[in-house]
Amino acid sequence: MINVLVTGGNGQLACCIKDVEVKYENLNVIYTDSQALDICDINQVQSFFKSHDIDYCVNCAAYTAVDKAEEEKELAFKVNAEGAKNLALACKEHHVVLIHMSTDFVFDGTKTEPYTEEDQSNAISVYGASKLQGEIEIQNILEEHFIIRTSWLYSEHGHNFMKTMLRLAEIRDEISVVSDQMGTPTYAGDLAKIILEIIIEKSKDFGIYHYSNEGGSVSWFGFAKAIFEQTRIDIKVNAITTEQFPTKAKRPAYSVLNKEKIRSKLNIEIPDWDLSLEKALSKKIRLI
Repeated sequence: MINVLVTGGNGQLACCIKDVEVKYENLNVIYTDSQALDICDINQVQSFFKSHDIDYCVNCAAYTAVDKAEEEKELAFKVNAEGAKNLALACKEHHVVLIHMSTDFVFDGTKTEPYTEEDQSNAISVYGASKLQGEIEIQNILEEHFIIRTSWLYSEHGHNFMKTMLRLAEIRDEISVVSDQMGTPTYAGDLAKIILEIIIEKSKDFGIYHYSNEGGSVSWFGFAKAIFEQTRIDIKVNAITTEQFPTKAKRPAYSVLNKEKIRSKLNIEIPDWDLSLEKALSKKIRLI
């Protein structure tokens, strides 16, 4: 039996891991939220690891309020950097493999071709900087780690762009969506499978990996259009610029991730984003 700790147990990725892990008989998964395990408290983290037999720790806990982080910098760094450091220290002491979730926001978005794991990071928001610092803390402490950077995460669970678009469509007949930020959506259900495959296969190819769905890049406007087309929702979607929709935090204008490393090292197939969107939408509809 492989014992797995999943932090951030109420988040959308952890919920997707719950959906997927039932297919694996030899996994024993413990899910914790901030009440059960505050990763910002080193003493609590150490105590938890001492009292539980853990083989893998999947860190889904994060401060993800991108705009709010500009005003709550200390809290963002406490969760995303100090929390990651605490888990890395405990994992090192107890010989646990850490699988840590990171983000495309560690990049500034000035490239015009997909970002590789070797590209220079340069966060342009507090959120991005806090996640980047978390990566650095882990790399400085622990050799046995996987850092998975992902982008535009969504699912039938939690709060995300897909669910926001569906909610807005219930109360409006017209919306405006930014069309000059390019990326690739990631279905959390697909990412959950990759995480569990790393664990089941007991991979030793530690390091930083990029993961999002395939199928090319798309803007938020294009993603919204696809959501409404697949659900046959009749709503007018207007394309606007980032300048027309100002936010407190800067977003990368281009954050497409190159997945060649994770595909070749871990020998995986990555679904196209439009097919995964169809799957997520069908599950969302079944949950209603």
